[in-house]
Amino acid sequence: MDVVKLSRRSLLAGVAASLSGCGALASLNAASATLDTYDLTPVPGSTAGRRTRRTLVVARPSGPAGILTDRIMVKPTPSAITFLPDARWPDELPAVLQSLLIRSISGTGRLGYVGTAEGGPVPDLALLTRIDAFQVEIEGETLVARMAMQLTLLRDNDQRVLANRSFTTSVPSPGDAPAEIVGAFQAGLNVLLPQMADWVASV
Repeated sequence: MDVVKLSRRSLLAGVAASLSGCGALASLNAASATLDTYDLTPVPGSTAGRRTRRTLVVARPSGPAGILTDRIMVKPTPSAITFLPDARWPDELPAVLQSLLIRSISGTGRLGYVGTAEGGPVPDLALLTRIDAFQVEIEGETLVARMAMQLTLLRDNDQRVLANRSFTTSVPSPGDAPAEIVGAFQAGLNVLLPQMADWVASV
């Protein structure tokens, strides 16, 4: 039997099982304590370039209701939403991405401070992130990790928009195991996070 077809079939079987067992996001979150947890790794941008003492606050990203959870979202069709039955992120996805952005931008060493609004200095800049996609999609017989985010950089004192940019990528997963799917997300972030960090540090 074709390996990719088997992967797609087994993923859909797992998705169906998860749908039959959970009726709401609240139920999913309650059950998530028993699931395997998968984390993602920050990837700093370039340390070369202009350095400033400017301070940056990274706001918690916003996004559709389906991704405001610690579950790994699957879209078997454009209009259907479910979740991987055996895996979760270590926190709600917006918090995970906020931490990744902070550590990736800070890793460039090109800004004086990068962090959250709690406990930090008065910020010069604020970074807003809208998550448009962060999910597994099924394209033909292939599982694909798709990510799309819109970043907006503001001057904090008057909320003036300084710049905005969209970042997108899609990475095929080699199989249907959670570790392989998370690896596809990480491969995409290995490209996106340095791009995002360099863009923010250069504005």
